[in-house]
Parts: sequence; structure tokens; C-alpha cells
Amino acid sequence: MAISQAMCTSFKVDILSGGQNFNTTNIARSANTQDVFKIALYTSSATLDATTTAYTTSGEVTGGVNYTAGGNTLTVAQIPTSTTGAGGSGTTTAWMNFNNVVWTSTSFSAAGAMIYNFTQGNRCVAILSFGGTVTTTSGNFTVVMPTSNNTNAILRIA
Repeated sequence: MAISQAMCTSFKVDILSGGQNFNTTNIARSANTQDVFKIALYTSSATLDATTTAYTTSGEVTGGVNYTAGGNTLTVAQIPTSTTGAGGSGTTTAWMNFNNVVWTSTSFSAAGAMIYNFTQGNRCVAILSFGGTVTTTSGNFTVVMPTSNNTNAILRIA
């Protein structure tokens, strides 16, 4: 069993199909409402990778203090945007990012996380590996998102 950091393959298909909405507008849908994205935490017993298609409770953190199955709701920090290389040449990258997420006054251990689209049937967006098990005892557990730019944001398409 392992947690391998990856953008979920099914998410890539969803992008091309207009099945994910990180913005308040979406030209592929009639409704202009942002989808609800969540982040769930997992123990080292979970098997999560690019082939994961949807949220699962298998291997999710259980029995901890102040952790609820399904995880926490994420807030979009940077709606999808893009940039072009210097002088209008080079690669063009689109990206978006979430705010950091905090579980307060917690006691549990986690080895990774899944970002998923709650609005669209719990479809998997990305798997995060913490590189080992992280434990908190009577403290805050924070998932820190990377800097929101074209080289670091949590979701980037180049």
C-alpha cells in the first residue's frame, strides 16, 4: 500500500470535458457556481495514486480527535489563471490554488491527502503524499499549499 503524489488521470479527462469548475463562471455549464472541493486525510494503509477516481474511506484517518470522515472544505485562493513566458514566448502555464487548510486541536496521524470535487460526485482531483507519516497531538494539523504562481501552485497545466 502506498500513497503516490499525482494529478488524478480521471481529473485530466474531467478538465477536457468541462466537468470541474474552480471559478464562478464556466462556459461549459449553464450554472455559474464554483464547485465545492474538499481535502481528506489518509494513513499509510491507503492506496492512492493517479488511477484513483473518487473519494474513498478506505485508509482514511479514523479515530482521531477533531477529524471527520470526508475531511475539510477547501477555499480557492487563486481562480484559474495563466501566464506566458518572457516577452510572450516560451511556455504558457495555467494554474489555480487553494488556501492552506487547518484542522484545529487535533490528535491523529496522516501520510497523505486527497483533493476531490464534492459537487461532482466526489471525483478525485489530486493525491498528495506527505513523504511519511505526520502526527499531531493536541495541536493543529495544517496542509500548506504551495505558492500560487505558474511554477508552484497545487494544480498547473503547462
